[in-house]
Amino acid sequence: MRTTVGIIGGGPAGLLLARLLRLAGVDSVVLEARDRAYVEQRQRAGILEQATVDALRACGAGERMDRQGLVHDGVELRFDRRAHRIDFPSLTGGRRVMVYAQTEVVKDLIALQLDCGGPLLFEARATVVEGADTATPVIRFTQEGRERTLECDYVVGCDGFHGVARDAIPAGVRQTFERVYPYSWLGILADVAPSCDELIYAHSPRGFALHSMRSPLVSRLYLQVPNGEDPADWPDGRIWDELDARFAIDGDWKLDRGPITAKSVLPMRSSVTEPMRYGRVLLAGDAAHIVPPAGAKGLNLAAADVIVLARALAALRDTGSAELLDDYSRTCLRRVWRAEHFSYFLTTTLHNEPGQSPFATRLQTAQLDRIAGSKAAATDFAENYTGLPIG
Repeated sequence: MRTTVGIIGGGPAGLLLARLLRLAGVDSVVLEARDRAYVEQRQRAGILEQATVDALRACGAGERMDRQGLVHDGVELRFDRRAHRIDFPSLTGGRRVMVYAQTEVVKDLIALQLDCGGPLLFEARATVVEGADTATPVIRFTQEGRERTLECDYVVGCDGFHGVARDAIPAGVRQTFERVYPYSWLGILADVAPSCDELIYAHSPRGFALHSMRSPLVSRLYLQVPNGEDPADWPDGRIWDELDARFAIDGDWKLDRGPITAKSVLPMRSSVTEPMRYGRVLLAGDAAHIVPPAGAKGLNLAAADVIVLARALAALRDTGSAELLDDYSRTCLRRVWRAEHFSYFLTTTLHNEPGQSPFATRLQTAQLDRIAGSKAAATDFAENYTGLPIG
């Protein structure tokens, strides 16, 4: 097989890139290791920045999102039994976020790709990328028990931290910066209408909690738990009691309970790999960077990467200039590190370290007080949360 851009990974990054390239007249092939049903059921992020929403609309993947997604104009911070809302549009010139699950984004992009895009091969597991520093890199993959090859002008790795694309960058060139956090999230899905109109981020002496949602009838909630926690140690009643305690404020707000349909524990870490390009191999999304989930940046950073990359590849095709492509890693990393810092800030401000001192807790409260009481601090929060400019 032969194509201009070989894309490893059929998640949101790879599928969005394929769609953007299709619209720009650049051919591509997407290789996805799993079957379609698995890909369309993977539970991941659910908050889309304004730029991600705009990109999905512009590429024709916004119809169902606009019909079913939940537009949010702000978030609520809770601390010291107080609640403070941050209004996004008034602080950002109109930017908002959209609650629309990654599973739904993937379904929409798969439908477009199969209907009018280039090849999307499921159960096609990439095993190695060869010739990254040559003019024709090759992806070796297996499908239906057969070994196959895909020759490309460029290879884009959207295959995550443990994918083969990262390994195509020599160890002496690749550098990874990482932080592992000393706590995890216990996440649940519950068949109950959300008890809030917008997300609630709660800091409490008992630990962090987040109230999110997947739809008007399905709630998504999280609790800070120790690393290595077993979801089986958390019966439903214990989870709801702990959520009640962490969301508590002085007022009449009530957390509604319902049947819990899923539980999982999510470890938390930050990671950035530099550079994001070596020869004809480029990294995007989790293959290049991972953020803790508190800032809702993972999917949005992946989308930003491929938007920048699609522009660069389109410019190369249309003008013959590789200037944007040569700047790809540097352009993306500026935004990546800004998002990493925001996610780190939000995570460390809202969570309790094991054995945390009262002094450290007072510092957290002081920072939250500043966001609640300073327009400048609230604006900085809102601008980072709704998403910084791309490129």
